[in-house]
Amino acid sequence: MDAPTVDPARVIADLRELDRRTGGPGGARRVAWGEEWRAARGLLAELVGEIGLAGERDAAGNVRVRLEGESGPGLGLGSHLDSVPAGGWLDGALGVMAGLGVLRAWAESGRRPARDLVLVDWADEEGARFGHSLFGSSAFAGALDLDAAGELRDEEGTPIAEILAANDVEFERLSEASRWRDAIGAYLELHIEQGPVLESESLPVAAVAGCVGIERRRFLFRGQASHAGTTPMDARRDAGLAAAETMLVVEAIARERGGVATTGELALQPGIVTAVAGEAELAVDLRHPDLAELGRMHDEARRGATGVARARGCEVDDRPVWHIDPTPFDPDLVALATEACREAAGTDRRLTSGALHDAAVLAGVLPAAMIFCASRAGLSHAPEEDSSEADLELAIEAFGLCANRALPKGVRPL
Repeated sequence: MDAPTVDPARVIADLRELDRRTGGPGGARRVAWGEEWRAARGLLAELVGEIGLAGERDAAGNVRVRLEGESGPGLGLGSHLDSVPAGGWLDGALGVMAGLGVLRAWAESGRRPARDLVLVDWADEEGARFGHSLFGSSAFAGALDLDAAGELRDEEGTPIAEILAANDVEFERLSEASRWRDAIGAYLELHIEQGPVLESESLPVAAVAGCVGIERRRFLFRGQASHAGTTPMDARRDAGLAAAETMLVVEAIARERGGVATTGELALQPGIVTAVAGEAELAVDLRHPDLAELGRMHDEARRGATGVARARGCEVDDRPVWHIDPTPFDPDLVALATEACREAAGTDRRLTSGALHDAAVLAGVLPAAMIFCASRAGLSHAPEEDSSEADLELAIEAFGLCANRALPKGVRPL
């Protein structure tokens, strides 16, 4: 008997309602651990309740919804509802609502799938507040460095443990999120591409073969704060200029190594126009599909920062924020995703993702794969983020086909 088909129109309607409640002209406001994020999860609870199911929250704040099948372990479907500040309406949310669409199709059919279906909304994928991406999925996968995570602060200096506690998550119990890992035997995720490749090739969807590796660090430059009007230019130890020069060094490294690098966060102390900066903290994000090249980018960034600091009479230290190796996805699941994209949209295209996704950290502990939907103008993490309704419909159709074909297969490995 054929599996029930997902209704793309209902999935898109759910996404529109989420945007109505937590978005607007200024973009999505679903930053993890905040009020709008909790409101988004409230909508998810409403929609799940409509098909007679309820979510459970684990020790890291991840929400999972299980539709019972003929056997376990289940097929995990999902993504994340949290967003960056002033983000887009589709980033993360598409995967959650499409996963819900698969559960809804089965629930309304009155039949049981061959395996459990487990919808997951992973907590704090974006890392927008504390700089640690894939927070909830890392806790689930046992990949969360609790010592390093315990040092995280937001830009106001508030410790992460305090913010988690306000959301009924106990920092000391984060590792318990891994206790339900055996409930999922494989994982699939639908996401917008967040880049320009598919649109440039006039393709609506593609299977994803894996994700690049990422090294994220914070560089702290220490010079000497002094008066802006009375300190001669040659006598200055300007930590802000040392950080600024390092930003250009990091850009050059990325270009030379064939990777990408971003220095999107810079804080100066005392941070006033009438004083030379005595301290500067620079966040650096390095990405490359090859682990060795990623390591070289990091080494060269550290040497470059040290050299710049020395030349300007400053000192510099760096500390890790987050790291993930380049991650290939499960070949059998990628093949299923490719087959589903071919049937739904007539394309065999495969991409490597340059963005972070929960599937990347999950791939370290279970078979995982993804499908991308084309992004208009390649824009994401911005209010202008969008995909055409036709492309969304094809992507949701392909995701449903892939999920249903993965269900009857074995797990570990597929």
